[in-house]
Amino acid sequence: MSKSPSADTSGRPRPNKSVFARLGSAEISWRERQVFLAEHGYMLRPRYRPGWTPSWEIDPTVDILNAEDHLSTFPTRPNLMDARRMSDNELVLIKRVRSDSAELRIACALYSDTLRNNPRNHSVPVLEILRDPEDETWSYMVMPFLRYIDDPPFESIENVLDCCEQLLEGLAFLHEQGVAHRDCAYRNVMMDAKALFPRGFHPRAEKCLPDQISVRAPVLSRRDIPVKYYFVDFGISTQFGSGDSDRLVTGTFGLDQDVPELSNDKPYDPFKVDIFILGNMFTKLFYEKYANVNMLTPLLYEMLSPDPAERPTAAESLEKFRSIRRGVSTLWASCRPRPRDESLPVTAVLNAAAFVGSVLRSFV
Repeated sequence: MSKSPSADTSGRPRPNKSVFARLGSAEISWRERQVFLAEHGYMLRPRYRPGWTPSWEIDPTVDILNAEDHLSTFPTRPNLMDARRMSDNELVLIKRVRSDSAELRIACALYSDTLRNNPRNHSVPVLEILRDPEDETWSYMVMPFLRYIDDPPFESIENVLDCCEQLLEGLAFLHEQGVAHRDCAYRNVMMDAKALFPRGFHPRAEKCLPDQISVRAPVLSRRDIPVKYYFVDFGISTQFGSGDSDRLVTGTFGLDQDVPELSNDKPYDPFKVDIFILGNMFTKLFYEKYANVNMLTPLLYEMLSPDPAERPTAAESLEKFRSIRRGVSTLWASCRPRPRDESLPVTAVLNAAAFVGSVLRSFV
């Protein structure tokens, strides 16, 4: 039987090359800013450079799905673009924002000269702000390229506890500055994972090498490499002055719609909303997923109280968490997070493998 003309020799469906060769409207707008960004030291991928010709058109033997330049930008976030800082080849993320937006003002304030070096500050670093050369009502915020906090996955209870403490510490710091994030859910807390990828990774094929998306990027163990966690996207955040007596807001926007008090009419405390959101993320990401993190139960119960007045402040939550962490033994902290649906025989085998691996790494 002859192969379908719509399939290649491996039997895979043959991709429509014209689709990948055509830039979308958002991509075109980034291409139009490529020269401007390069003049300021940031190079976009080949796909977004003027005069780009798809690699598979230059060389017909190129497998389009293995071609780096077939990958577009973030389809649901047209205001985001990855780039390389030309001075050191560092991967960065560029975000197009309104020049007069509260997001830009708050992000810059949190990364000001007086705050950026504070170790308790976990707001995303703002490396540079570039004003659009043709429309000054828009700006480009340059930040490190971060990853979701569970990619690569957590490998030990210590990883989980470190993540919780850093984020609670960072939230307490934000609140001290009068900033309520209001959207500190899973997608808006991220980590700087570059130390885990000795050869880097591709921004749109994040498990692959930067320039070889058919090759998986080597990843170091999270047990051995510390990472830092950050709050990102201050798009609906609110900052209050030290003299503001009214610290209530309205609005129902945000990733976490489980927050009980959200309202467009009745004002509520946005700082207590942050406590609920972070507690809800810890619950879904850790407590509901792993069987050996039950030490978090008392704190999560308080953070998720339906009554905002019953929730602890960020500083209180951090203090309570640190008390919990001090009670976790070194042996328990070294255990791998055990999925709640994992059978005991599987747990025994995987725990033994994790223990042997940690012993071997100690001799390296």
